[in-house]
Amino acid sequence: MSRYARQIAVSEFGPHGQEALRHARLLVIGAGGLAAPVLPYLAAAGVGTIKLADPDIVDLSNLHRQTLFTMDDIGLSKATSAAKHLSARNPECLIETHVAPFDPDTAHDLCNDIDLVLDCADSFAASYIASDICGKRNIPLISASVVEMGGYVGGFCAGAPSLRAVFPDLPRASGTCATLGVLGPIVGIIATLQAQMAISVLTGQSPSPLGQLITFEGTGFRFGGFRFDTAPEPEYRPSFISAQTIDDTDLIIDLRRPEEGPLAHVTAQRRTVEDIAENPPKADAKTRIVLCCRSGLRAWAAAEHLSQQHAGPVALVALGDQSDQHGEHS
Repeated sequence: MSRYARQIAVSEFGPHGQEALRHARLLVIGAGGLAAPVLPYLAAAGVGTIKLADPDIVDLSNLHRQTLFTMDDIGLSKATSAAKHLSARNPECLIETHVAPFDPDTAHDLCNDIDLVLDCADSFAASYIASDICGKRNIPLISASVVEMGGYVGGFCAGAPSLRAVFPDLPRASGTCATLGVLGPIVGIIATLQAQMAISVLTGQSPSPLGQLITFEGTGFRFGGFRFDTAPEPEYRPSFISAQTIDDTDLIIDLRRPEEGPLAHVTAQRRTVEDIAENPPKADAKTRIVLCCRSGLRAWAAAEHLSQQHAGPVALVALGDQSDQHGEHS
């Protein structure tokens, strides 16, 4: 036990905390900037199994903040490269790699037999899909987001309100690290808090970080946050579905520009959010309206306009980047 002697010496942690980590099975969504500090801290602490899901490869532009990778990893799978580096740090930690996205097709299987989920993805859709599944299965979710000079991390579900309760609406306009930029140390600050929240939940420390949101703004070096234990769950909960589950009986609306990719379905209409707001589609209450865009942001905005107009089900599809060049995250 000499590897873990210093953390076992912490009175709030002790041998019982180490044993809890040894038996823990975690899912980490994304192997990028947030995961770069999260994964080494959790593996080094002695977490028994980490299931890691990420479909991407390492790019030169990642290295300023995704400090788990080196120049030798460029062009290789993030998930498999991360597993190699983590195993070199602590071979006692089992890393299960899944070179696949966390989406409606894969999410349910990835969350099987998991004690805690860490959302390290740069994706609106992945965060809300994770929250919905964790809420239904009573799995703790530690979700974080960073862009430019600030970010947040919070503990959701498993007795605490969901991500939807704290963020019931997506922003009208937003961006990713690729479009707005991000500073590496800001990512590291949020990520280390995320790792500590995970350890606190797994070892039963009190007070629990579930129901707690922490924010950090790098421009003024300001920490903030609040508890949200009593936040109500929203009644309107548009959900993300897989593009493969679109049915011919659906009314399908593709909100992307033509240059962003081919129509999501042969029967899809190409419209804009503004058009939906001014001229909502006519459909009976038995017809499901499926709204498609790149990240889910425009689909969510259109769904909000339809919430007072359409009595039937509404589903969202995040199609990802299907253009030759990366477009804006919207």
